[in-house]
Amino acid sequence: MKKQLSLLVLSMVILVSCAKDRKDYIVTIHTSFGDMKVLLYDETPLHKANFIELAESGDYDSTTFHRVIQDFMIQAGDIDAKEGTRNKKTIPAELSKGYIHEKGALAAARQGDNINPKKASSWCQFYIVQGKTYTAEEIDQYEEQMNMGTKNQLFNEYITKSENKPQLEKLQAYRQENNPEAFDSLIAIVMTEIEGSFEPITLTAQQKETYITVGGSPHLDNEYTVFGRVVEGLEIIDQVAAVKTARGDKPIEDLYVTMEVEKLSKKKITKLYGYEYPTEQ
Repeated sequence: MKKQLSLLVLSMVILVSCAKDRKDYIVTIHTSFGDMKVLLYDETPLHKANFIELAESGDYDSTTFHRVIQDFMIQAGDIDAKEGTRNKKTIPAELSKGYIHEKGALAAARQGDNINPKKASSWCQFYIVQGKTYTAEEIDQYEEQMNMGTKNQLFNEYITKSENKPQLEKLQAYRQENNPEAFDSLIAIVMTEIEGSFEPITLTAQQKETYITVGGSPHLDNEYTVFGRVVEGLEIIDQVAAVKTARGDKPIEDLYVTMEVEKLSKKKITKLYGYEYPTEQ
């Protein structure tokens, strides 16, 4: 709770500061292959504040890319492994539909839904997407699968609530009686009720084009918090992703990182890296 409160205060300070002087942060991730420049999104203030705090303090220095999967992502920032600790701090999810897992996306690692249903992020571990390119048909299929998966999740949550126990008992009875018509009819009624509050996941035409031309990992969208992106040094991702790995996708040779934080005017960031801010600079 203290960590979340301090992050909230820090994120407010950062947002007010950036709005006041129209400046923003660029974080340089130094690797043995070269540098990656990373920009962090204002729309994910808790993750932005946390990342800046860890980068500025030097806590990220001497961590490694400890998990690397080619055509998927490169993961780093395990401060606990570096310091020999087991910190259970998390950051509340900040899932923004405006940001997808395109190549170069910076996102927070997290534990699985079975023990982390609210999709809270790791306090330190992050990954950078490499991914791959897709056809238009494949992207449409992913979109359909994501919506179906969300509907199934909502159905499971609905049917296991205590107030909906009568419907669950009816479904179980229909199955035991081998009455598929009644079973399917009740399922349809429940799904209609769920869909009344269901907001479909849809990719914009531009997002689809990004996955087709630039690439990424669309199956992670709306599951993990994307809080920034690489604005320079995309080729470094490919070089890190290509290293030889051992069991657990851990690189055979340690790939250490250090970080440097600088503050630039938003106009300069746009000029240098081509990033257009959503709001007026």
